[in-house]
Amino acid sequence: MTGPSSPPATDPPRVFLFLQGPHGPFFHKLGAMLRRAGAEVWRVGFNAGDRAFWFHPQSYIPYQGTADDWPARFEGLLQDKRVTDIVLYGDTRPVHARAAKIAKARGVQVHVFEEGYMRPYWVSYERGGANGHSRLMHMQVADMRGALEQSDMEAPLPPGHWGDMRQHVFYGALYHWFVMFRNADYRSFRPHRALTVAQEFRLYVKRLMLMPFHRAERLIETLRIRRGGFPYHLVLMQLEHDASFRDHSPFNSMTEFLELVLEGFAQGAPGHHHLVFKAHPLEDGRAPVLRTIREAARRFGIADRVHFVRGGKLAQLLNDARSAVTVNSTAGQQVLWRGIPLMVFGEAVYSKPEFVSDQTMPEFFAQPTRPDTRAYRDYRRYLLETSQVPGGFYSSRGRRQLLRLVVDMMLSPDDPYDALERGTAAPRQQLRLVR
Repeated sequence: MTGPSSPPATDPPRVFLFLQGPHGPFFHKLGAMLRRAGAEVWRVGFNAGDRAFWFHPQSYIPYQGTADDWPARFEGLLQDKRVTDIVLYGDTRPVHARAAKIAKARGVQVHVFEEGYMRPYWVSYERGGANGHSRLMHMQVADMRGALEQSDMEAPLPPGHWGDMRQHVFYGALYHWFVMFRNADYRSFRPHRALTVAQEFRLYVKRLMLMPFHRAERLIETLRIRRGGFPYHLVLMQLEHDASFRDHSPFNSMTEFLELVLEGFAQGAPGHHHLVFKAHPLEDGRAPVLRTIREAARRFGIADRVHFVRGGKLAQLLNDARSAVTVNSTAGQQVLWRGIPLMVFGEAVYSKPEFVSDQTMPEFFAQPTRPDTRAYRDYRRYLLETSQVPGGFYSSRGRRQLLRLVVDMMLSPDDPYDALERGTAAPRQQLRLVR
């Protein structure tokens, strides 16, 4: 007789260590679902704002040391908790950049969340890095087309609505309120941006209060441009303090970019063409962009042909635009989707020779070259079947949609790009329009 068989061997549990996340409760809800899937979950908090949105105190680890002490403390956490995975929102802020470098050297998986490359209806989920550190930077369209041969799914349609900007601004203001008034336990904390926490808080509150007035101003200016009857070119502005601009562009300030564009337009654009600067939806005035635009436009003699539009959605202005210019804004994807000529200056995942112009600025404004629309549609479909996950961080509806897919993606042995090639990607249903 043979004895009882031994139970099958099981893999050790995954141990996820969360660092800083988007403002609001998304990371907490993600951690709770990973815990239900059998993983062990921990969270490092660097300030009272991090702590306020993590509602599982048993798994919270406050970091109260200095920036110089962080690498050694992080290495200790990896060893003590036997961490297999770390989870980040963005990979360029100093605590994340150092952690990611150490984790990769130790063979720890790095999960990176970012605002979607196809925002506002998708979130980016990648491994190892995002934006200028993404695997997409080294992929060719031909490779993507080869991977798509493994799939017969049609590109999903965007939902009708989620991702309320007011909720984004609200959570940002609340986060900075906690850091400003409840941060006694984190005296060594220093923000990764140049402004103080109090200045950040005041800007968020000001932005929240002025939203109705800015909306009215935006509607009036947009209507004036669309009814003006003149050809116009769009400049897709970004936040000067955003990681994409700060770490993945050749400019030290937004002023440098704005003056370069205005000079190129003055030299190359026909006299009846206009230039429209479209501000980022979260632009809060910390950089003097409007003053810079007005002063430079006067200096180049084109003040009567230059417009400034605050925030809001881009679609209405894009529908009639002749071309668009940006550093590396994700809004460039909307430009390419419409087949509109695009010029970029920084590192961007969509900056492929098939899509963006290599002309000089005067040449571009005079006669811009168009993107290869077929190639872009294949590229877009590739992203929507891999790293772009439907949902959002800030609205409850967006979070629910995001969690339906992303937890399985995180637990998969393959990253989103390899999963498509190997046929291991989680099935995605066609999104239904949400009214």
